[in-house]
Amino acid sequence: MAAPDLPAAAPLAPPVAKTVPHTHSTHGHDRADPYHWLRDDDRKEPPILAYLEAENAYTRQALAPSAKLAETIFEELKGRIKKDDASVPVKRRDYWYYSRYTGESEYPIYCRRAGTMTAPEEVILDVNALAKPHDYYSVGAIAISENQQLLAWTEDTVSRRNYTVRVKDLRTGAVHADQIPKTSGALAWAADDTTLFYVKKDPTTLRPFQVWRHALGSPIDADVKVYEDADEAFYVGLGKSRSRAFVTIESGSTLVTETLYLDAKTPNGTFTPVIPRGPKHEYSVWHSPAFSGGKRSGGGGEFVYIRTNEDALDFRLIKAPVGKAADRSTWQEVIPHRKGIWLGDVVLFNDWLVYEERVDGLLRLRAARYGEAVDQHRSLPTDEDVFVMGVGGSDNPEFDTTVVRYRYSSPVTPDSVYDYDLSTGARTLMKQDEVLGGYDAKNYGTERINAPARDGAQVPVSIVYRKDTPRDGTAPLFVYGYGSYGYTIDPDFSASWVSLLDRGFVVAVAHIRGSQARGRGWYEDGKMMNKKNTFFDFIDATEHLVSKKYGAKDKVVAAGGSAGGLLMGAVVNLRPDLFRIVHAAVPFVDVVSTMLDESIPLTTGEFDEWGNPKEKPAYDYMLSYSPYDNVKAQAYPAMIVTTGLHDSQVQYWEPAKWVALLRATKTDKNLLVLDTEMETGHGGASGRFKRLERTAMVYAFFMQVLGRL
Repeated sequence: MAAPDLPAAAPLAPPVAKTVPHTHSTHGHDRADPYHWLRDDDRKEPPILAYLEAENAYTRQALAPSAKLAETIFEELKGRIKKDDASVPVKRRDYWYYSRYTGESEYPIYCRRAGTMTAPEEVILDVNALAKPHDYYSVGAIAISENQQLLAWTEDTVSRRNYTVRVKDLRTGAVHADQIPKTSGALAWAADDTTLFYVKKDPTTLRPFQVWRHALGSPIDADVKVYEDADEAFYVGLGKSRSRAFVTIESGSTLVTETLYLDAKTPNGTFTPVIPRGPKHEYSVWHSPAFSGGKRSGGGGEFVYIRTNEDALDFRLIKAPVGKAADRSTWQEVIPHRKGIWLGDVVLFNDWLVYEERVDGLLRLRAARYGEAVDQHRSLPTDEDVFVMGVGGSDNPEFDTTVVRYRYSSPVTPDSVYDYDLSTGARTLMKQDEVLGGYDAKNYGTERINAPARDGAQVPVSIVYRKDTPRDGTAPLFVYGYGSYGYTIDPDFSASWVSLLDRGFVVAVAHIRGSQARGRGWYEDGKMMNKKNTFFDFIDATEHLVSKKYGAKDKVVAAGGSAGGLLMGAVVNLRPDLFRIVHAAVPFVDVVSTMLDESIPLTTGEFDEWGNPKEKPAYDYMLSYSPYDNVKAQAYPAMIVTTGLHDSQVQYWEPAKWVALLRATKTDKNLLVLDTEMETGHGGASGRFKRLERTAMVYAFFMQVLGRL
């Protein structure tokens, strides 16, 4: 028997938002927006803040029956985290670098040791001390200078993703007076230990669009703009090659990327494109320096390795001499295009290269000596059928080694770090996250199935459950999805989901179109004028799971966040009967209004993802699925909608307007609550424990609605 919507003595009624006539007119079509008044770009209007606080008060009262359970689940979630923990140290030239947590601390402490791990510890940045004066605190990036005696970091104290650059002298511990506000958070040092590059954001749209050069100790007014991307569809990033030889600028839109480089020893020089941008050309670049210790097996010399989609839907890898990659005649193929096998990140060593590839939705690693044909490349070992593996340059700073460090996880195996010797095949587990509270992987099982979509596509689904949970159609079923931007939700471990698994839930992740689970074509089939495939895939995968008795048809819980929140909004309009409960986190639900407003962050850069509604065919298609524009007088599932006031990705007023319209329109009495964190943004709370409070509240909401308190 389901719990009542509200405690019997609850003094609060659901908030009723005032309706104010407002109409958008586009292409001769009038579209009513009665809750447009909830928008406040400055987030300071007292009536709007009071309304959001009233929603929060209602949520607290509505969830009063499950408040104690939420506390219990929070202690469970917190209790699985090892309080005193440290990352695996990484050797970068003269020092071993690592981070650690202690006790009840919410934030990491960044440390290093000179020469060996037996040397005295040097604390280079204590984030707990920095965060103490703030309700919210997040470090965007940390960059160590070439001489390793200066540390630059970026900090956000509002959760609006506007970062301030700060610099610390590691010899004295003194923090420099230099502070550069309103940056993207990206940093790069030149080789002179004085010049620092950073990225400025457009003050209105928050688009990162300019790269500036700062001389340490000089006034900010003296900083020099070295690059600007005037195309509003492009977002500018900044980095440094793993070889430390180049400072790089990466500018990209949905369909086009461009990398520019500058010799780190000549910071006053000019950035040069590796390959000038071209229509629908996406590429990534890695620098391979000349090997001073001898002749590389693939040939000596200095190269750039380029992952490109030119004549390669799922990408291929080529190499070219430094400075000559713009000339296609210099390209040498390293890994050819293989349809349906998506090529991911690449890490280069003196004699080996290691790369990620996604096959049937699973991200695995392969390794090769330079010059080997693809059929000679070897797969790094895995012991499970469902897993995710990943490799990155930050974990592998040295070129002259045969040992690659990689990360591994599965739905039942906690995050693990391995060192693998490419020459001998020896694999060493360096660390596996300890999951406290009695977790034992042997008690859990995982599967990978394909669910047929209505057009015949096979949707991969990753499933995890306790082995003692009956799979006879009686268990509650939790289905998670995303399906946008080509981002693939990998089947990795979630310590939070254990609280659901131990309460008898079967948990499933639907790898729907809009991701790249089955290669780039899988993404293309779930964007723009194919976007509805994403929603249909999620519905069809859920129906398949129920038909195969992974869960009860009246106990289906669906969840997604951001663009996954759009997914939630769309599927509850299309098939509200399929879901008992829905959690929509920071949901992108007012699609048409947002994509028509180029003053809002992200809009112009995403026309190639959703379409430009200034074009009528795109407007009509977008309007046909936009959740806010398709709310109907029908019964909806019980819903919990969560957001943050300072969200820069999905503005808080989208979920606020959506909930108000649902309240005024829906015909059921199912519980609908909106929870707005007034101090946070898109990612929620910044502390490692604090962020679990909302997770616990959401899980308790599930139990309350299911009558399982």
